[in-house]
Order: sequence, then C-alpha cells, then structure tokens
Amino acid sequence: MMRNHYIKIVFIIAIIGYCIWQIYPLEKKIKRGLDLQGGVHIVLEVEQPPEKDKSMSDVTQRALEIIRNRVDGLGVSEPVIQKEGANRIIVDLPGIKDTQKAIDIIGKTALLEFRLVEEDPKKLSDAIRGDSDILADYEVLYMQQKDERGITRETSPLLVKRQPELTGAGLSDAYVGYGPSGFPEVNFVLNKEGAEKFSAVTGENIGKRLAIVLDGVVKSAPVIRDRIPDGRGQISGDFTMEEAKELAVVLRAGALPAKVNIIYQQIIGPTLGKEYIKKSLTAGSYGVIFVVLFMIVYYYIFGLLAVFAMAVNLLILLAFMALFNAVLTLPGIAGMVLTCGMAVDANILIFERIREEIRAGKSAKSAIEAGYHRAWSAILDSNITTIITGAVLFFLGEGSVKGFGLTLSIGNIANLFTAVFVTKAVVDFVVANRSIEKLRI
Repeated sequence: MMRNHYIKIVFIIAIIGYCIWQIYPLEKKIKRGLDLQGGVHIVLEVEQPPEKDKSMSDVTQRALEIIRNRVDGLGVSEPVIQKEGANRIIVDLPGIKDTQKAIDIIGKTALLEFRLVEEDPKKLSDAIRGDSDILADYEVLYMQQKDERGITRETSPLLVKRQPELTGAGLSDAYVGYGPSGFPEVNFVLNKEGAEKFSAVTGENIGKRLAIVLDGVVKSAPVIRDRIPDGRGQISGDFTMEEAKELAVVLRAGALPAKVNIIYQQIIGPTLGKEYIKKSLTAGSYGVIFVVLFMIVYYYIFGLLAVFAMAVNLLILLAFMALFNAVLTLPGIAGMVLTCGMAVDANILIFERIREEIRAGKSAKSAIEAGYHRAWSAILDSNITTIITGAVLFFLGEGSVKGFGLTLSIGNIANLFTAVFVTKAVVDFVVANRSIEKLRI
C-alpha cells in the first residue's frame, strides 16, 4: 500500500522538478508581450488588387509572408504576425527600439521596376501637359534628390514606359555596397530567369536609359552601355547607410502583392511596460498573501496544503507557457491571479466536505476519502465551465483577450490535477499507517 503512496509522491516531485527546469531562467524562458516590455502594435489592411480574379484571402496571406520576411530582416526577437479576417494583418513587435523605422519598412510596398525612358523632349512636354495619346503608353515620373538640408525634393521629370521591362519579382538578393563616389548604394542580384530577361533588355536597348523605379519614384536612370549578362546591378540615389540597409531588407523580402494601409498603431514604451509589471506584481502579491493567510488561519495544516497546491498550479502554468512559447501579457497575469483563486476554491470545496463528514460522525480517514470523492463532481463542473469560457476567449478573442483566455484555461486544467491528485496524494501519504483520532480542519 505504501508503495503506491511513494510512487505518487515521486511522480509529483518529478513534475515539480521538470517544471522548474522548464522555466529556468524565468526571464529567458517566458516571453513577455508588448504591454510588459514595450514595442509596437500595428494593424494593417490589405487593399483589393486590380486583378479581380485574385482571392483577397490569398493576397493577404502572401502579404503576411512578405511582412514576416521583412520583420526577420529587422532582427526583432519573438515577433507576433497573424492574419485577422480576409484582409487584415496584426503585427506585434515587442522590445523594438526604433519603432518608426519598423513601421516604415513594414508598410512600404517596395515594388521595384525597370522601365525604358523615352528621350524625345516633345513627347515629354506633351505628356506633362496631359496628352492622353502619349499617356496611354507612357507615364511621367520624377527623379528625387536631397537638398543641403537633407529634404528630398522632386527634380527632373522623365517619360517612362507604363509597362515595365522587368520587376523585382526576379530578384534573388540585395545588399549594401559603395559606389564610385563613395556613397552607399544597393547592389542587386537577379535569379536565372530575371538575369535572362535583364540580359535581353540591356542587349536590345544599348544607348538608351533604363529607369530603376521603386514605388513610383525614379531612383536612377543610367544609360545602357552594353549588354549585362550576369543579372547584377546597382541602385544609387543619395542614400544614407541606414536608408540603403532598409531598402536592401525590403527588396530581399519582395514587393507586397497589393497596397497595405496602416489603420491602427500603438507604441508602448519600455518604461511603461516596467511600470505595468511592477503594479501587476504588487497587486498579485497582495492578493496571494491575503489568500495564503486566510487559508492557514481557517484550515490550519490543510490550509498550507492548499497553498502548496496553488504554487504547483502556477508552476505548471508557467512551464506550459515556456514549453509552447506562449506570450505572457498583462491580462495573462490577471488570468494567473484568477487561477490562484480557482485553485483555492477547489480545495475549500474538499475541506468543507471533509468537515461535514467529520460532523456526521465518520473517522478521520473515512472523512478524507468521502470528502474528496463527493467534492469531485462540483470541482469538475466548475473547472470545466471555466475552461470552456477561457477557450472561447482564446479562439474567438483578439490581442490581450487571448492571453487572458490562455492562462485561465491552462490554469484550470492544472487545477484539476493539483486540487485533487496532488493534495490527495500528500494527505494519503501523511495519514497512511497512522492512527488519527481527531482531524483538525
């Protein structure tokens, strides 16, 4: 008989040991959300592309993948990028310092095009005046240049073909280099198919200018001196090193399949996140201390047992979050505090049932057995309903509501284990082979 009790105790110790190993060190194993460490929260809306045959959901999914590649290029640790509905994307970037840079890179379309320039000055002037015949096949775009104060201004107009000879879809790599003038530029490498097209375009248009257009702005328009067979080129345009790096990141990730608008953004500073943590821990600590004192004063040794079960419950909850890379948010902490209350509530049901059995005249051991057995159905019902509620919040809710639903659900699942199995195993181990005439509870 004692062998079974020992096995249960060893199993509980093993669970506790595994949970401690899983969450240590806590600051590295548990990911904190935006509200706890600062960062930026962005909601993007993808516009319907001109091609009506394309599924909006597919376009949004493609945009999500490209945005994820761009975020990876920023080096953000543990970003959260998810699709919402058919045409929205939610981006959470915790811990990022240069929030405006992240917003600019994420929202940039980054459509790279190579378009031939029409050199006829009469056609250019007619197009500027709005000649519809010319504008049917051509478009007036402007070069941009920074003045002495660093302000970008439009300079020379160019008449370029509407239909690009090549797009950035054929790009395989982009990286920062330095031009002959010593200024940063972006070097690009085309894939095999893109290199073949680029070779054909440059070979057939020697002596003409080829405009390199990014998001409707001419970055440069060099003259084609010779055929370029290797699919390599440079984009220059008075870049700073930071601008060149950002352009290389978005070019490597690829162009967004449709225009993306930022419909909501929230920037949370790291100081505010630390303040949230401090206040949350203070409030949670006070709540736990009051619960612990009440349980010990009201239920004596059994109260300590309930506190131990509550601690194991929290340990399992944190271990689960670390194991599955869940994000701890401020509402998540609220869910953990509520879980502590639910854990204690389950033990109160058991202890009160034991008291009733003792008042009915049963022996200590019989009262313990009956108390656990008869309280089980009430504990199961209350926890199952709470788990269902938490699951609904997690699967149907958004943002911080998910964090609350997650911790509430996991905590109550753990509660079914700690309130019944753990405390019962400890009580059985203590009272086994002992003659107890009076049970103080």
